[in-house]
Amino acid sequence: MTGTTVDRRAGAGLGTAAAGMLLIAATYGMARFGVGLFAPSLSAQRPDLVDVLGWAGAAQFTSYSLAAVLAARLVDRRPRAGLLLAGTTATVGCLGVAVASTPAVFVVAVFIGGLGGGFASPALVPVIDTVVDPRATATAQSVVNSGTAVGVIGAGVVASVAASLGSAWMFMALVCAVSTAAVWCPVRARADLTGADRPAAGPSSGPARGPWRLLVLPGAAAVVAGAGSSLVWTFGPLLVTGSGSVPAERVGWLWIALGLGGVLGILTGALVRRTGTRAGWCWCAGSLSVASAGVAVAVAAGSAWAACVSMAVFGAGYMGLSGVLIFWARNVWPGRAGAGTSVLFIALATGQALGSVGFGLARDVLGAVPLAVLAAGLCALGGLTALARKR
Repeated sequence: MTGTTVDRRAGAGLGTAAAGMLLIAATYGMARFGVGLFAPSLSAQRPDLVDVLGWAGAAQFTSYSLAAVLAARLVDRRPRAGLLLAGTTATVGCLGVAVASTPAVFVVAVFIGGLGGGFASPALVPVIDTVVDPRATATAQSVVNSGTAVGVIGAGVVASVAASLGSAWMFMALVCAVSTAAVWCPVRARADLTGADRPAAGPSSGPARGPWRLLVLPGAAAVVAGAGSSLVWTFGPLLVTGSGSVPAERVGWLWIALGLGGVLGILTGALVRRTGTRAGWCWCAGSLSVASAGVAVAVAAGSAWAACVSMAVFGAGYMGLSGVLIFWARNVWPGRAGAGTSVLFIALATGQALGSVGFGLARDVLGAVPLAVLAAGLCALGGLTALARKR
């Protein structure tokens, strides 16, 4: 490999990682998680749509899982198609939310927007593996994965400064479109940068996909930890504001704190290299457990500082957790990392859906503090699941 080729690949890798981070920020932090963030604005400006927020959440989970299933069969062979689908669906979904005036249009728009995240992460895994130098793929993937945190921060800022709900979602649609174009350009050039550097896949290059049983353990861990994490994602701000720890008009600061903590997810690659996949998973799940326990403390003590710190720790743990899943998929399915990532992300989302329903029902029986303690226990159990003995 010549010095010029190395320099070109390094430049392409940096640009692709940055563009990929922007795409994840748009599809996850804005088009997907933005629906919950803008719920107060929705209640004030379009009260007719508030009653279908639950249906919209169910539609979003369904579309995310559907896209991840389709991505598992598509992105390892045609990653650029996956990127286009991610950006297009997220853009259309944001535009739909911006103009939605009836419950049916709103739910359909959220469904379409939810597809973007399901396509984006699996599609970017093979892109990073192809464009980025092998020695830097872990770091580049961590940069990409931190985009969710960046998007959460961005959505919080947009919510604070936008004149209306419609203008906010119009702006986020523009971000989705621009991020798709930004990641498309370096990917189109990947053949020029990598064609002479990587051996063609063949019989000696290893299996395209490992046995399914290799995904059982990380999948089970993802379901359990995902269930525990759902309390903060779905009800965290509601519990904190309901206890008086943070005024309702300042709830956006909780999401900004979560996003700022999530930026630490960029260190996931270094964590996995130093500790290994299973230990890295345990560290991240443990962070979620500590954060959930911190929410219990914030609610009980009425402390805004405890609430913000807990959200920041949660953001760091969650972004790291999803990043570890990507590295785990790459390890067990080396030739089909995009497909493996889809499977594990579906497991994580399934746990979140089950947890959201369970915590929603439990709210009628348990108080905020017991709920947070239960969430902390589930996150800890999800971490310990990864230590199950290998067969």
